[in-house]
Amino acid sequence: MQKRARLIYNPTSGHEVMKRSVADILAILEQAGYEASAYQTTAEPESAKHEATRAAKDGFALVVAAGGDGTINEVVNGIAGLDKRPMMAVIPAGTTNDYARALKIPRDNPVDAAKVILKNETLKMDIGQANDKYFMNIAGGGFLTELTYEVPSDFKSIFGYLAYIVKGAEMLPQIKPIKMHLEYDEGVYDGEASLFLLGLTNSVGGFEQIAPDAQLDDGNFSLIVVKTANMAELLHLMALVVKGGKHVNDPRVIYTKTSKLVARPIESDQMMINLDGEYGGDAPMTFTNLQQHIEMYVNKEAIPDHAITTETPEELLAENQFVKEVEEISKEDIDGDGKIG
Repeated sequence: MQKRARLIYNPTSGHEVMKRSVADILAILEQAGYEASAYQTTAEPESAKHEATRAAKDGFALVVAAGGDGTINEVVNGIAGLDKRPMMAVIPAGTTNDYARALKIPRDNPVDAAKVILKNETLKMDIGQANDKYFMNIAGGGFLTELTYEVPSDFKSIFGYLAYIVKGAEMLPQIKPIKMHLEYDEGVYDGEASLFLLGLTNSVGGFEQIAPDAQLDDGNFSLIVVKTANMAELLHLMALVVKGGKHVNDPRVIYTKTSKLVARPIESDQMMINLDGEYGGDAPMTFTNLQQHIEMYVNKEAIPDHAITTETPEELLAENQFVKEVEEISKEDIDGDGKIG
């Protein structure tokens, strides 16, 4: 029986360029060996999510998410909670297209993006879980993350990433810290911060240096906590990001890897949570990295080697267990002369 693929596309993305590309994309999917069909999202809330769930339960082997990061997030949410998950492919047609940037998928032509599927290169991607929701690229909390709610959707589509830059400059003088409690693998932070970010890729808001050593499949988030809310210091940190990710060594920043995070505001401060650029609820919230959870078509030859682990979760678990056993020997079985026993 021939494998089936379902294209789920947002007809309004990219000045309606997706609507004009559907026939060509379906032809490429057929060339890749799939019996292909399409679904156009509607104004109904979570239209893409519901269709992704339906297609997965109906046995489709591949779900293709075409649109902006919001559409991709909905499709991920439609299948991430299922025991049997189809493969995914991404066709970008939004404003910043962070996720496609990380997967090295062409971002200026939907048909070229679809042709990545013909290379038959896939990667099992980490997915983030935030309470009962999922995200594929970035989660965050704090005053700075509220920027994305302040930019009107029509302004985003007309001016693209410039909209965020303009609005960000406008909001900088208003930024204030939030007292927050953050529990992560290597420690706890209790104090003021203007934001925290959990990254699954190295691409955040069009920048590729915010999490410069991010890996796509290692089971870890890149956690960034910006402790300052001083405007001059924030501008300096932004400059360090542009200069090759040097912000990760700044004392005003916590930068670490973690497989999980518990975040909540301290005292009465409200803390809204941003998931892939959209409002995802309020803290307290628990974030968990679901390692190698969804297999996706990627432009693998263009992804840097350091961004892929090449190890399965089972291999990493065995490796971590070995390290723990060696550490136990070091603590308990080596005497003062350096001899075992």
